[in-house]
Amino acid sequence: MEIEIGRGKSGRRAWGFDDIAIVPTRRTRDPEDVDLSWELDAYSFDLPMMASGMDSAVTPLTAIEIGRLGGLATLNLEGLWTRYEDPVPVYDEIASLDNQHATRRMQELYDAPVDPDLITQRVREIKDAGVVACGSLTPPTVSRYIDYAKAGGLDVLVIQGTVVSAEHVSSREEPLDLNTFIREVEMPVIIGGTASYSGALHLMRTGAVGVLVGVGPGAACTTRGVLGIGVPQATAIADAAAARSAYLEESGRYVHVIADGGMRTGGDISKAIAVGADAVMLGSPMAAAAESPSKGYHWGMATFHATLPRGSRVHTGTLGTIEEILVGPAHENDGRRNLFGGLRGSMATTGYATVKAFQKAEVMIAPSLQTEGKQLQRSQGVGMG
Repeated sequence: MEIEIGRGKSGRRAWGFDDIAIVPTRRTRDPEDVDLSWELDAYSFDLPMMASGMDSAVTPLTAIEIGRLGGLATLNLEGLWTRYEDPVPVYDEIASLDNQHATRRMQELYDAPVDPDLITQRVREIKDAGVVACGSLTPPTVSRYIDYAKAGGLDVLVIQGTVVSAEHVSSREEPLDLNTFIREVEMPVIIGGTASYSGALHLMRTGAVGVLVGVGPGAACTTRGVLGIGVPQATAIADAAAARSAYLEESGRYVHVIADGGMRTGGDISKAIAVGADAVMLGSPMAAAAESPSKGYHWGMATFHATLPRGSRVHTGTLGTIEEILVGPAHENDGRRNLFGGLRGSMATTGYATVKAFQKAEVMIAPSLQTEGKQLQRSQGVGMG
């Protein structure tokens, strides 16, 4: 239902994760009986998750560890690891910058050219470790670099930008033909971001195996402030899930909806699945891992944009190891560790055995969910405070 904004404009009401709650059913089940597995094309994963293609979130070594734990990590193939033979000193410098000068200096550091041979080398490092190798490229450069990624043995390609459309219009150059490219690339392709029903549906029609849903919800992203663009995640995911159903009826082909951004707790991940996501993409939680060379800092793919930065460097601190963050154990009560133990517990408590079944969970609009009865926690800055 649309709400009148003014006499000449109306709009839909949209909801974020903090606005909704998952409703218990008449059934519960043992957590051990819950199946979190996720199948993407020919690949199977124990966890329905991807780590975001951000330099603060994924390195070759952390990609290997995430793969070992059952997830899929996306290496930014236009990031520090393909611009520098040894990027660790660059990470150290980024962590040492004061807030006033961080963005300008990061623009300079990312001005170093991408070395195509390093793309091949980094992909091969991940591939040789025996895990699925996934890398991200942007639409303007994917045709230029894809053969170097293939040479390293890339298994899954992510074509990623702030907003990616199937109908890009340019008066300066021939835009990427997604339909032709995906048909010829001979590997599963995930595309994003998008945040609307029509945008998701058109991306699905390109032949992609998955779409990334999320414009602006990430911890480091400032797109919503800089460009004024975005849709709260619960609504964006539900709209994309509706597009998935329409496309399945239209084509007989199932395309995965991957919630990208805005999730920092197990409860957030649970809500993303409950409103229709098949899997989630995580950035800042991975940047907060002890194994990350970012030293507790996180920045997005557009933070260092040469002319219009759409991200900031934020301090996440260090939460624990990758294993503790993803699958526990957790020794804190804020929901930011053992994220997929949280998802497992949510599914068990509401009686759902599989991720696809959990997508059918009842949800409610619950504006008091985060505050009801939590005065002491909020005043003391503990738990949900």
